[in-house]
Amino acid sequence: QVQLVESGGGLVQAGGSLRLSCAASGRTFSNYAMGWFRQAPGKEREFVAGVNWSGGSTYYKDSVKARFTISRDHAKNTVYLQMNSLKPEDTAVYYCAVSRFVYPTTEVGTYDYWGQGTQVTVSS
Repeated sequence: QVQLVESGGGLVQAGGSLRLSCAASGRTFSNYAMGWFRQAPGKEREFVAGVNWSGGSTYYKDSVKARFTISRDHAKNTVYLQMNSLKPEDTAVYYCAVSRFVYPTTEVGTYDYWGQGTQVTVSS
């Protein structure tokens, strides 16, 4: 059974940092892109960051560029999201997901496996 388990969320003041982790089990995803999405109350789930199958190419939502960094560790079957200079508008439930492609897209429908989500709350 495939499982993605996120961790690392929490409450942080504006300007602070958090590191999210997403550990996959049940199969290896080294041949597929992975992504982080977020969903704030009353809003649609949106793409935040993605990494290609090798980890050599990364992609970001414009508003998080230069603040967030996505990376993956094939040996641990884990993807990370380092979030710095957090802002109140970053508050959301963050989800990791596995793409059906080798390069990530911004479309929710192109991801086949999802974690349960982890809450990130940034206070002003």
